Amino acid sequence: MTNRKLGIDIDGTITNPNTFIPYLNKTFNKNLTMDDIKVYNLATVLGITNEEFYTWMKEHEPTIYKDAPLVSHAISTLSDWEKQHQLIYISARPIDYLEVTNEWFKKNNVPYHHIELIGKHDKLDAVKHHGVEVFFEDKHDNACDISEECDIPVLLFNTPYNQDPVPSKVIRVNDWKEARKWVDNYFIK
Repeated sequence: MTNRKLGIDIDGTITNPNTFIPYLNKTFNKNLTMDDIKVYNLATVLGITNEEFYTWMKEHEPTIYKDAPLVSHAISTLSDWEKQHQLIYISARPIDYLEVTNEWFKKNNVPYHHIELIGKHDKLDAVKHHGVEVFFEDKHDNACDISEECDIPVLLFNTPYNQDPVPSKVIRVNDWKEARKWVDNYFIK
């Protein structure tokens, strides 16, 4: 069970999916909770245009990424896997945030072998390029596309915004404990 290539999204997967909510509530004078986020597109949730949301993101992204809280059990799981597998992070974050991202990884002691910020949600080329064998994601359409195009299992971290049906190679997990159990069993086969 050694040297497998694990592809891992960052935001909403190792960072808490509700990371953006306090910033949204403050700026837009809302009282949103995670249960209110039923779609991935936050502009839709806020009732603003994509352009308005993009402008807001450009202003707040560095702070949000710098201070994003980790989800429970991510570090312990990834630290154990670091000894056995290659941890390849593939994120839609813009490349402009590589320094902030690297600093966040160091500050939080997040183990990694490679971090790639691709600046778009379509991760297929990066997943194929790195020969990823299992991917971890929170965005529904990414999980479906990766599982079908790359013919690999994708562990989809359950959130209110990703509840549409999924193909057979997308496996829903609620946390990193479930992800660990699934991956450890998968590679024993």
